Amino acid sequence: MSRAGKGWLISGLLAVAAMAFRVSWNALRDVAAAIGADPTAATVYPLVVDGLMALALVVALVLTDADRRFALRVLAGYTAASLVLNYVHGLVPTLHGGSRVRLAEWAPAHWALVLLASSLPVGSIYFGSDLVAKVLHAKPKADKSDQTMTNRSGSELHESGAADPDPSVYRSPDPAPTPAQTTAPAGPTAPPAEVEPTAPSPKPTAPARARARRATGTVPQSARTARPKRTADELLAEARSATADWPDAELTADRIRVELRTSAVNARTLRAALKADRAEQATPAAEAERPALHAVPDPEPAVTGDASADSVNSSEEQAS
Repeated sequence: MSRAGKGWLISGLLAVAAMAFRVSWNALRDVAAAIGADPTAATVYPLVVDGLMALALVVALVLTDADRRFALRVLAGYTAASLVLNYVHGLVPTLHGGSRVRLAEWAPAHWALVLLASSLPVGSIYFGSDLVAKVLHAKPKADKSDQTMTNRSGSELHESGAADPDPSVYRSPDPAPTPAQTTAPAGPTAPPAEVEPTAPSPKPTAPARARARRATGTVPQSARTARPKRTADELLAEARSATADWPDAELTADRIRVELRTSAVNARTLRAALKADRAEQATPAAEAERPALHAVPDPEPAVTGDASADSVNSSEEQAS
């Protein structure tokens, strides 16, 4: 609706409210005079009832939740009281003279109407003060559009988060299969061992699923650590120093990653380099422990009986 249309609508509402207030003014003034109010009090009496109705309506438009429901109850109560007094003014013709008369022929009904008409001013003081205090102490409403934009994630805002330059240190890919796992044994295979059935793992709870969710955006520079990025040589030197007394069985990529606080890719690279270093160091030691080899002379041929006889004859011939 245009601004001009809204202006005409509000103007029409104010005109209708003013005419209804004028009609109710006469009835409430005569009722106030009938219960003993002086002319001045009777003239301002309609402001006590209809004025608080208008105040409660405005407060209901401003407040929310429980305070708004309280304002609506006050509005409904004073509307019902004004309706009853206007109805009594129409039933009792003697009220139109503006003098003190009975509001009903039946005594209990007369007492109830007098109690209602005389308690409305006191109720206006109490409820009017309470409504004004609620408005003054009410917190301003948060802008719904700002709250919606704040709660929306990056995917809903059509803004893709930049890729994380540093790989995660909490999640590493599956290790490559070893030769023992890929090759089948040459001998006869043993029967498979019986595997005991394991209980199904419990489903992750809501906090665990919430922790596993990754952020849609990048971490700001102010939240990043001030630790400088290490080069490959620095990482290798630090790994050699940290794993000098580690046995070969404990030289794993996961322990290297935790010890050096690096990525899984760097940990596997360092593990391969450290194993190569240990293999090179073990080769000279094995060669030093191997015994030295020496040449063995060939055995002389054995002398048979004919050969010995020939040698004796040759020696005798030489002697003769």
